[in-house]
Order: sequence, then structure tokens, then C-alpha cells
Amino acid sequence: MKEKLRRHWYKILFFFSVVGPGIISANADNDAGGITTYSVVGAHFGTKMLWVLLLITFSLAVTQEMGIRIGLVTRQGLGGIIRENFGVRWTAFAMITMLIANLGTMTAEFAGIGASLSIIGISKYLAVPIAALAIWFILYKGSFKTTQKIFLIFSAFYIVYIINGFIIKPDFGDALSSMVRPTLEWSTPFFLAMIALIGTTITPWGQFFIQSYVVDKGLEIKHYKAEKAEVYLGAFITNIVSFFIIIGTAATLYQHGIQITDAKDAAIALEPLAGHLAEILFAFGLFSASVLGAFILPTATAYAICEAAGWEYGFDTKWKDGKAFYTIIALSIIIPALIVILPKISLINLMILSQDVNGILLPFILIFVMLIINNKRIMGDQTNKLFDNIIAWVTIAGIILATFVLVFSSIFGFN
Repeated sequence: MKEKLRRHWYKILFFFSVVGPGIISANADNDAGGITTYSVVGAHFGTKMLWVLLLITFSLAVTQEMGIRIGLVTRQGLGGIIRENFGVRWTAFAMITMLIANLGTMTAEFAGIGASLSIIGISKYLAVPIAALAIWFILYKGSFKTTQKIFLIFSAFYIVYIINGFIIKPDFGDALSSMVRPTLEWSTPFFLAMIALIGTTITPWGQFFIQSYVVDKGLEIKHYKAEKAEVYLGAFITNIVSFFIIIGTAATLYQHGIQITDAKDAAIALEPLAGHLAEILFAFGLFSASVLGAFILPTATAYAICEAAGWEYGFDTKWKDGKAFYTIIALSIIIPALIVILPKISLINLMILSQDVNGILLPFILIFVMLIINNKRIMGDQTNKLFDNIIAWVTIAGIILATFVLVFSSIFGFN
């Protein structure tokens, strides 16, 4: 009995020793742009897109699992493998694709920090510079273990959206019905929102981040089963949070015909409908999500570029050896922060647009992942099973189809 109990505790401790990549990368998808997207989806379309959220939960789990498996087998990040197997031109294309999406997303993070704190009267001109300095200091001075603890702490704060959901008291029966009852509106706004929903849940940067992160953490193929469980758990947790944001705004803003343009609007609009506590919880969730994203995005960008160029990287790397790594992190913080504090600049459309860009560019990155994961020369006996390939290719095809429908509806004016 004691031996059985000892083995049980050993498995639990082993699982917690690998915790990080799956939960952190999945939760970071619910960043400022993500919170804004879910809020707009719920406020403008009610629960009509919950079936999409259910499907992409499986897609997120499968695509993230492929990333950790490639990292565990090859001990390399995605950027390095693309360079070795597809050449410099395709690597440059992948890096440019990622940078386009990341710049908009990072700007959205700092916009979210400024917007959330403005609700309690703190100006973005004060909030954003202080946040940028704090994020840079922690990423530069912290070891891998320190930065991971901070990532996990901010990931835990997402529970406020679940609490907020119960405070609002939505119709859970209707919400669950919408998850299994596909609904479409043949309009440009609907498909634009759908692509943004996909693009904020499964991201190009997420594929680069999770693969490099398992390498930086020092995980090996022996950790695969525990890491796979963590990735699936992370996908489930992150979309539970997304689910509560959508049903919360659907039960309040959509029911009262209130249109919003960002997550700050959603927080403010909740007060007369659901009370001051709902407003504060929503604003705090936006702040936490924005800060986590502002930590993760510069890291993902630096991981990817350093891998692709063959430079040293990692949080346990000193400045002498990791100048490029820390410089990229610094620029990825400074440039978006400066954009946000420019006077008279509108960031609302940029936050949603960044998620659309993610959604449109995602298939290109996933195709690289699929070619790598099914290459026996690279993966050995760890290539994809049939089920994984079906889910991944259906996801890619679905995004491409939704993009074509969006373009078609825009040309023919289906508004």
C-alpha cells in the first residue's frame, strides 16, 4: 500500500516538475487582444460562436502538443528547424510572418494595460512606461525559474473571469446548446470576428514559444507523457476562461443591444448591468492578461529569431553571450509601448486587427509544423498519428476557408 502511494505521489511530483509550457502558452493566448476579441464576439453575436470555440479547443491542444513533441525530440526551437530543413528564404518568410503578427499583438498588450488602469483613473502615459520598465527588468534580471513563476502567477489570475461569469448568472443551458449547434451569419463582421476568434486562440507566436520553451526548460522525451497531459489541460483551462468571457458579455451586453469596440468598453458597460464588482473583476482580468502577454510575446519573438539565426538564447544566458536575445526582447517591449503612448492614436481597431492577422497568417506556420512533424528523418518514431493529422489539417483548411469567405463577402458587400 505504501509503495503504491509512493508511486502515486511520484507521478504527481513528476507532473508538476514539467508544468509550465502548456499552461503558460495556452493562457497567454487570452491576452489583451484575446479578451477584446471574446468580449466583442459575445457582445455582438451572443453565444453563436461557442461551437467554434469548442472545435478550436481540440485544435489548440493538438497543435500545441505537436510543438512540444518536436521540441522534445529535436531539442531545437521551430525557427532553427525551419532554417535547417527549408532554407534561408523560407526561414525569412516565417520570421517576417511572425513579426507582423507579433508587433500588432504586443501593441495590443500595452494598450490593454493602459485601458485597464484608466478605468481606475491611472493615465496610460504613466501606466505604460512603468509597466514596460518592470517587464524588461524582470525578463532581463530573472532566471528561467523566476520568470516561469511569474508567468504562472499571472496565469492564475484568469480565475476572475470565471468568478465574474457566475456573478452575471448567464443562461448556461443556452450556452451549452450553442456549443453543439453550429450557427453562421453570412456577413463580413461575423467572419471577421470568427477569424479573430481563431487567431487569438491558436497563434503563430504560440507555436514558436512552446517549442523553444520546452527546450529552454531542459525537458527531454522522457517527459513527453506528462507534458502532453499539461498541454491538453492548458488548452481546456484557457478556453474555459474564453467561454466565460463570451457568455458573460452575451448575457449582459448582447441582451441589451450594447455595442462595444474593446475590452475596456465591456468592463465599463458591465457596471450598470451587473454591478461595480463585475466591472472591477473584468478590468483586473484585462490587466493580468495584458501583463502576461507583454511578458510572453517579447520572449516568443526573441526565441524564434535567435533560433532561426543560430544565436544563443534563454533566460539563464548572460548578457555577454545573449546580447541578441535580450536586445530583441528590449525592442519588442519599447517599440509597442511607444506606439501606445503616442497622442491621438486609436488602438481599438489595431487590437482586433492583430488577431485577424494572426488568424490569416497561422496556416503558413502550421504547414511548416505539419511538414516537420510528419518527417521521419526528423522525428523518428514520434511522427503524427492519423487523428492528429486530421485535426491539424482540418484546422488549417477551416482557417483558409473562413478567410476566403471573408474576402468574398467583402467584395460582394455582404455586411
